[in-house]
Amino acid sequence: MTQATEVLVPTSPDEAAAAFGDGSGVTVVGGGTIVMPEITYGRLKVDKALLLGKAGLAGVTRDGSRITIGAATPVADLVDLPAPLGPCAANVADGEIRRQATLGGNICAGPGPDAPRGDLQGPLLALDATARSTGPGGERSEPLESFLDDRVGRLLLDVSFDEPAAGSFATIDYPHTHEYTVLAVSAARTSGGEVRLAATGLADHARMLSGDADAAASEVRLGDDALASAWYREQTLPVLVRRVLADLGEGT
Repeated sequence: MTQATEVLVPTSPDEAAAAFGDGSGVTVVGGGTIVMPEITYGRLKVDKALLLGKAGLAGVTRDGSRITIGAATPVADLVDLPAPLGPCAANVADGEIRRQATLGGNICAGPGPDAPRGDLQGPLLALDATARSTGPGGERSEPLESFLDDRVGRLLLDVSFDEPAAGSFATIDYPHTHEYTVLAVSAARTSGGEVRLAATGLADHARMLSGDADAAASEVRLGDDALASAWYREQTLPVLVRRVLADLGEGT
């Protein structure tokens, strides 16, 4: 953080939004698990740092079946939530990272240099989550899918979703991948019976899937990295789709 010419420490959501402004020149720091290594390795230079630890943006609240999670909530606080989000959160990195990393940092993470990022994007897409953010044009709420396509220059405040009737999470983990996710599929059934699927571990951010296992690989962009090849992901994605559908009692 020594490169920062200005450090902002807001003490309320309103202060955080005002300090962020239009996002120009601002580096947002939640838990720092992504930002700090980027600074250390010289991949990120910080002119203005916005620290969210005291901004009042952490916590999980319920209003009936509606669950709202603040952007600064530690990933560790999500592990007991319903599938697919809870099991996915429990699969993120290790305990130390989960206690420090935040929901917002995970959702807003850009592509990693050696491995996929943004594990929590998939389950939240499957849950049809709404993202509330601020930035140019002021505050707005929109489907998470739309936010992910246009999240640069936005400060995520919270996400909310209805508790699913059922959910499932399937991932591929191998010892050589350590705590990184090679590929994962999340599924959720709404109270109205709709089944939604999404994949993470892709060449870009998480994407929705149609639920057709045979077509899944053609619906997303897969890449090569230090964990696995695009070919391997292409072969295993249908397996994960069938697994979550079977968990929900859905035919393939």
